[in-house]
Amino acid sequence: MKITDLKVAIIGGHPVVRITTDEGIDGIGAAELAKPYLKPMIEFYRDMIVGKDPTDVERVMLGIRRMGSFKPWGAAVSAIEFALWDIAGKAANLPIYKLLGGKIRDKVQVYNGNVRFKMNGKEPEHYAEVMQKMKDSPENFSIIKQGIAFHGDMATEVPNFYYGTPSTGLGGRHPNRGLMSPKGFKHMINCIEAMLDVLGDDVGLALDCGPGFTVVDALKLAKEVEGTNVMWLEDMLTGDYTPYVLADLYTQVTPYTSTAIHTGEQIYLRQNFVELIERNAVNVLGPDPADVGGLQEMKFIAEYADLHGILFAPHGTVDGLIGLSAHVQLAAVLPENYIAFELPTGKPDWWYDILDGSDKFGVTDSHIDVSEAPGLGITFIPEEAKKYLREEDAGFFDD
Repeated sequence: MKITDLKVAIIGGHPVVRITTDEGIDGIGAAELAKPYLKPMIEFYRDMIVGKDPTDVERVMLGIRRMGSFKPWGAAVSAIEFALWDIAGKAANLPIYKLLGGKIRDKVQVYNGNVRFKMNGKEPEHYAEVMQKMKDSPENFSIIKQGIAFHGDMATEVPNFYYGTPSTGLGGRHPNRGLMSPKGFKHMINCIEAMLDVLGDDVGLALDCGPGFTVVDALKLAKEVEGTNVMWLEDMLTGDYTPYVLADLYTQVTPYTSTAIHTGEQIYLRQNFVELIERNAVNVLGPDPADVGGLQEMKFIAEYADLHGILFAPHGTVDGLIGLSAHVQLAAVLPENYIAFELPTGKPDWWYDILDGSDKFGVTDSHIDVSEAPGLGITFIPEEAKKYLREEDAGFFDD
């Protein structure tokens, strides 16, 4: 079998990959929502993979992996890797998890970082209100994640939250950083306490915090929430869209608190996790398979982390339904340090109408059944999906 083409289309905001072969088997992959600028980056790899055997996944990846980088650029490589595994699974008539060593769980746990409700403000009662709605959501989530401080609007909308000049012009790239004011820190704690009161002992609270914290405030917060049901503090020092790791900073926090410290969503490739893991700089790692370099890359990182006593809670909030199918296959084979992955969903809702198999990813009691269908377990319904193609992508489903 040989790869004949690599096609890319922007569908519902997602850069979607379709790899075709000379045996008529195709594979699909996708990057996160709102990354249409990645299309030429993905197409850059076409000449590097055409003519190769897609079922030799690692051989193909060796040719392109070193050309990626930290979030968002690693998504181009990751989406291609998803599609290669999809082809390999279809060719073998097996789900991907069978090709990754076989599953150790029939259901995979997810946590909520995606099912959201409109907030009416940034006061503790507003956080409590949306937390109650998320707790009551039919998925019956076991863990709910909420953005606070520099991850979201708290740092920019709460007056004098920190000693700095807030920037709001860079969208979701989390540009703000600085020492919190006493008032700002107290406000943050009040909001956390309000959410914990709602969740009680029934649901764990994960907090997406930055990046943007100073080491001083990171340790102060971690000590403050010790003994509560806070599952982890995520990306306080580095994280989303920071193209570096800075394990040294985390070693000034993690050893001095019993609160779990989490990071990793922006990191690309296993090599860039070595310091975090070998120095036990964090307690929980959360790379995203759609950014880290793909499924096999994630499995290696999870296994190496497990050898060092580090837990695993993958990021994935806007990976979409194609990303969800990849998450499920991967989570089935991850070692016992796996906690849960961040549930992505289909947005807009018509995603559920254009993918055959998307109905198999329902969440019951915070778990999803592992699909037994070949490959990723989902395929496009071309006649439905064509309705949402841009004019420039009209040939996406052509062979």
